[in-house]
Amino acid sequence: MRTYAGHSSPAESNALYRRNLDKGQTGLSVAFDLPTQTGYDPDHELAAGEVGKVGVPVSHIGDMRALFDGIPLDEMNTSMTINATAMWLLALYQAVAEEHGHDVAALTGTTQNDIVKEYLSRGTYVFPPAPSMRLITDMVAYTVTALPKWNPTNICSYHLQEAGATPVQEIAYAISTAIAVLDSVRDSGQVPAERFGEVVARISFFVNAGVRFVEEMCKMRAFGQLWDELTLERYGVQDSKHRRFRYGVQVNSLGLTEAQPENNVQRIVLEMLAVTLSKDARARAVQLPAWNEALGLPRPWDQQWSLRLQQVLAFETDLLEYDDLFTGSVVVEAKVAEIVEGARAEIARVQEMGGAVAAVESGYMKGQLVGSLAERRRRMESGDDVVVGVNKFTSTEPNPLTADLDTAIQTVDPAVEAAAQEALVRWRADRDDARVAASLDALRTAAGTTENLMTASLECARAGVTTGSGPGCCARCSGSTGHPPGSRPRAPARPTCPWPTSASGSGRPARSSVGGCASWSASPAWTGTPTAPSRSPSGPGTPASRWSTRASG
Repeated sequence: MRTYAGHSSPAESNALYRRNLDKGQTGLSVAFDLPTQTGYDPDHELAAGEVGKVGVPVSHIGDMRALFDGIPLDEMNTSMTINATAMWLLALYQAVAEEHGHDVAALTGTTQNDIVKEYLSRGTYVFPPAPSMRLITDMVAYTVTALPKWNPTNICSYHLQEAGATPVQEIAYAISTAIAVLDSVRDSGQVPAERFGEVVARISFFVNAGVRFVEEMCKMRAFGQLWDELTLERYGVQDSKHRRFRYGVQVNSLGLTEAQPENNVQRIVLEMLAVTLSKDARARAVQLPAWNEALGLPRPWDQQWSLRLQQVLAFETDLLEYDDLFTGSVVVEAKVAEIVEGARAEIARVQEMGGAVAAVESGYMKGQLVGSLAERRRRMESGDDVVVGVNKFTSTEPNPLTADLDTAIQTVDPAVEAAAQEALVRWRADRDDARVAASLDALRTAAGTTENLMTASLECARAGVTTGSGPGCCARCSGSTGHPPGSRPRAPARPTCPWPTSASGSGRPARSSVGGCASWSASPAWTGTPTAPSRSPSGPGTPASRWSTRASG
């Protein structure tokens, strides 16, 4: 049971975490601010106005110490919603755990670390797709041995749904991303073939649950079925425990409304049922948004309300006393079969293009999502889809919860940004500059080789390197545009995609244009020059099956 939290400063976020844990929360879900997500220090000009706004700023190991002060990391399951800079934040987290004297092999938690969906939805990418895949691969390979209980990547279908995905597209694009990650790890040669099942076992998913909760429940049953098939047939994983579909969920935040926001409470509850009613497809972790998130940041009381919704379901109802309620249901089985069939066809289409990376570069995935989102908006605006309080049943009594909007949400003190900048100046003045320079040199050198980058990143973390310097170093080495979130850099001429195409032998490159839908996107598909990591193929054989088309050729 979690709430997604973090704001203002590490100290204030720490106080919030400790209060939530005292109320019965059983894990942490860390929200980082945009500068941290995109590799900027608080004093960078592109961080102006964003420090501490949508999450906590973490600039160096000192901030990470403050964030988890007094919290036993060896007893905590910590989820970090971080992508482009995921390796850096994991290095900081591990370094702090070492300082606490913990056995890092016992650490449990998750780094989201799904860059593909950043190109399709959120837009907080820093690196081109291929270098991004290299970072994900290195993290997966490193954690299998060093942090075997950690989930190094959390494939996110959540954001795909908010970007317009239908249930079929949500499953298909998430599994296509997982295939790209698993193929990359397998072909990197960093993990012995006999341990590949352990890699599969640490791949987790972060899904969305919308208000159409019957369809959403069927989606999750379909997701689990396809994942089991994929990992058995494509990767030859024999241990059923390694093939288990493990997912966490936050119910649909984009569907929360500013109009009559009190209606969001029942939406949240119904959406929670989608991922809890079916025992065979039940989420392993649930975090709920707050009723007022369409208005702004939730207050601690609002987050408590969301936590109590979970606790009432878990401890007052009899839901957890029964086996799966839908086994044998003709209606459910038919809907699951329909979703599975559609997802298989779309996965095959993506694999024929060369896999998820090629489908991102060509603009195919984005175009499909834009089309689905346009249709969703059309149905809402025409009234075909009813949204209570928005396009129907709009008359309402005055809402006492929002009578004073200034107090109905959490506000971030404008002085937070200046305080973070001043603290950063002190941090830089007190650290060992020679050690910082040496660690950054080592990271630059490693980035130019096939060496796993986690070791060099850990030394940077321990040396006191800041978020704007560590990931920034990798960005320069990878050829990143370095553009701020939401901006649209001028795309250079795009070469033939260097990633190998599918085993069909067509040899055709990905399509060379992003397509007419690009203007809809706040986060366009990358159109730079990706370079696939040069590594020797190695890993378990792939049995012939419907899943045997290999993006590695």
